Amino acid sequence: MKNSFKYGSIVEGNFFTNRAEDLVKATQVIQSSNHLILISPRRYGKTSLINKAIAPLNRPTIFLNLQLVTSVADFATELLKRVFALYPMEKAKQILKNFRIVPTISFNPISNAIDISFAPTAPAKPILEDVFALIDTLGKKQKRLIVVFDEFQEIRAIDKSLDKHLRSIIQHHQNVNYVFMGSQESLMQDIFERKKSPFYHFGVLQTLDVIPYADFEKFLTKGFSSVHKPSAASLAKNILSFTRQHPYYTQMLAFHYFNALCRKKSSTMQDVISSIIREHDMDYERLWMGLNRKDRELILELILIEKQLKNTANSHIPTSTRYSAYKRLLQKGFLIQTKEGYRIEDPFFAEWIMNKRKP
Repeated sequence: MKNSFKYGSIVEGNFFTNRAEDLVKATQVIQSSNHLILISPRRYGKTSLINKAIAPLNRPTIFLNLQLVTSVADFATELLKRVFALYPMEKAKQILKNFRIVPTISFNPISNAIDISFAPTAPAKPILEDVFALIDTLGKKQKRLIVVFDEFQEIRAIDKSLDKHLRSIIQHHQNVNYVFMGSQESLMQDIFERKKSPFYHFGVLQTLDVIPYADFEKFLTKGFSSVHKPSAASLAKNILSFTRQHPYYTQMLAFHYFNALCRKKSSTMQDVISSIIREHDMDYERLWMGLNRKDRELILELILIEKQLKNTANSHIPTSTRYSAYKRLLQKGFLIQTKEGYRIEDPFFAEWIMNKRKP
């Protein structure tokens, strides 16, 4: 029986959980002359949502994750590679005719892979300017290019002045829709909402929250109905109670629970959770050992608070220390910030910690 759930990669088709309102908002911006700023914690489905919005538009699209970019020159090179992936090689001379610094291009006819490089001594910023000028030239008013930058908060880590330089380049573009996605809300807010920032109010800001409970419950119930219809509704509620509606971990638990039920109808959710934790035991141990003692103490406190075994009123961690640690753990991806406050991003990691502490 085909599993009704999917995680770990871009979610499409029937696997895409209802984000109707978010989808409409994102699509409207991309179809306008404006740019989109999309913010949410990691693994909330930003890429899946953008893919869903872009797919029916039939417009050329470039994706680049800035976490994988190491320098300004690397930024320009990776963008140019994606341009060549969109346009035939025979257009190379035409595409590069206005470049001040011409790159070396090699093509593998077997794999169709293109490698592009510039001389190590070549100044990086003129190269970047030429690449972005090319991108705007390739776009058309009736079929604008879409350029998606994931983890855009890394822009300042690549080069401290890159955000200012990039803003001065792309503010004049008329034939491109830019989508800036980021998972660190405070950094993204600083880039796009702080008045002194070069990108202040550069686009339409949209934040993704967890998928609404009713929508997620309906999706899960429908998915489990094919394997265990009598208990499908209760299974959905139990899963959402454990994952707190986190899109990635909900799909993950549902996927493994579905498979367990196909093998043995009497499988319990705790059996599945325990199995997942065992599979990731070494990963979780590595994460835990990589934390300093203060961060471990804070994470444990948050878990105990969520399980209603403790509250911050009787905490001995100073407020200033707590909030500096929150910020650090947010950036590292251990925590997420919700309307209710801070909590552990990975519920399975939290469960692993509690299991290890049992007498």
